[in-house]
Amino acid sequence: MDWLRDATFGWAYLFLFAIAMARANTTYWIGRGVAAGVRHSRFEHFLEGPIYRRAQRFMARWGVLAVPLSFLTVGIQTAVNGSAGVSKMPLARYLPAVTAGCLLWALVYSTVGMAVIYAWIALGWQWILVAAILVAAGTLLWIRHRRRAD
Repeated sequence: MDWLRDATFGWAYLFLFAIAMARANTTYWIGRGVAAGVRHSRFEHFLEGPIYRRAQRFMARWGVLAVPLSFLTVGIQTAVNGSAGVSKMPLARYLPAVTAGCLLWALVYSTVGMAVIYAWIALGWQWILVAAILVAAGTLLWIRHRRRAD
């Protein structure tokens, strides 16, 4: 990771954009595969889970804008891209949307996001562990609250 920290903004941005595009498009095509008949597999549990249902509601509310907006959220990017594949969103709509989302994601991570990560690393592993535990506990409490509300 040292090369990424020492890279110019342009190279870091392009690298992070390429990573995001590869991940998002792979997820989309896995979703297309699931839609093509892989339903009775290990993916079926994922399709019926709370994260996928949340992604479906998000996509129903925002339509094609859900794809780029998901890159500004935490926790549903993969589910939204998979949902786009499962719902067979046309590539003419998906590719511009995912490109915009990946451009946004790369901008966030090549500026503020990586600065936060490097600051945590500089503080030492124990603070990363504390932050991860706090985030996990907060997420579990939030999920529990949402399930009670449903």
